[in-house]
Order: sequence, then C-alpha cells, then structure tokens
Amino acid sequence: MVDLLPGILYSFAAIFIILDPLLSVPIFAAMVKGQTAKEIHKQAFIAVSVAGGLMYLFLFFNTTIFDILGLNLPSFQIAGGILLFILGIQETLGIDIGTCKNHSATAAGVVIGTPLLCGPGTITTVMLLSSTYEILVPFVAITAALLATWLILYFAEKIQGILGPVVTDIMGKVLGMLVAAIAVKIIASGIMALAIH
Repeated sequence: MVDLLPGILYSFAAIFIILDPLLSVPIFAAMVKGQTAKEIHKQAFIAVSVAGGLMYLFLFFNTTIFDILGLNLPSFQIAGGILLFILGIQETLGIDIGTCKNHSATAAGVVIGTPLLCGPGTITTVMLLSSTYEILVPFVAITAALLATWLILYFAEKIQGILGPVVTDIMGKVLGMLVAAIAVKIIASGIMALAIH
C-alpha cells in the first residue's frame, strides 16, 4: 500500500484539478437556487453519479471502446489535450466557447455531471492514468475525488457564501491555468507517442 500511495496521491490531484468542482460551485448554486435542501442534495448526487459513471466506464473499458472505434491512445491524448486546453483557457479568461447558457430544461445534476465535471479532459486523464497505473490506483483516486466533489457540491451554497463570488472566481481562474498546463503535458506526450509509432 505504501508503494501505491504516491501514485494514488498524484492521480487524485490530477483528477480533482480537472474535475474542478470549485468552478462548478457558483454555477450549481445558481441552478438550484430556490430548491429545497433535499432536492439540492439529490442534484449533487446526480452530478457526481453521472461524472463517476463516465469515468469508471472509460477506466474499465477504454481499450474496448478504442478497438471498436479504431482509435489509439496517442490520437485521443492529442485531441483530448487540445479540448482540455480550451477548457482551461475558458476557465482562466472567463469566456464561453460553444457553451449553451440555457440549462432551464435540464436537471442541474446532469449539466454539472457532464460536461462541467466529466468532459474530454477528465476522460483523457482517466485513460492516461489507467495506462500508467493500471486499474487499482486510478479507481481509488477517482472514488476519493468523486467523494470530495460530492461534499463540495453538497455544501455549494454555504461554500459560496463563505468564500464570496470574488474568491470563488479567482480560485476558478487559478485552477483553469493548472488545467491548461496539464493539457500541454498531455498533448506533448501524445505527439511523442505518435512520433515513436
């Protein structure tokens, strides 16, 4: 277990940064405003369940999905890295690229679950971690990150009230820069892998 700990900690950090639940706090709080505490907690659970379902799916069946579609990991790394970089830029600069602003017809939990929490960058990260650490380490890291994310969404309104919109916005921008940096690393790794092949 001691040997696994560094990998779990690294994987948890990478997944948590890319999930970026703090960025979802103001969005989630706005979408569930006026709802009962029970309904808010239900939407938080749905959001984490949707994100977790997708992450576990790609953790366990990534190679199968790739084989069916005729893809390879380096190509997915580059494509996912580019999309992740765009997401990082969006978070840092506060701009929207191809994002629908009208979520009135969609449950808050589903919208937060994907694409805000689990998008291309998250899926790419899960697949990269599985190729490096196999199944156990990413599984533990994903579970821990989902638990932390659920707690943050569960107390979203209180967190936003304590931090205030300015601090929440600043933290979102800092995390956005970290996401963009991780994206650059993913793209570089993909390009190097393609060059070797």
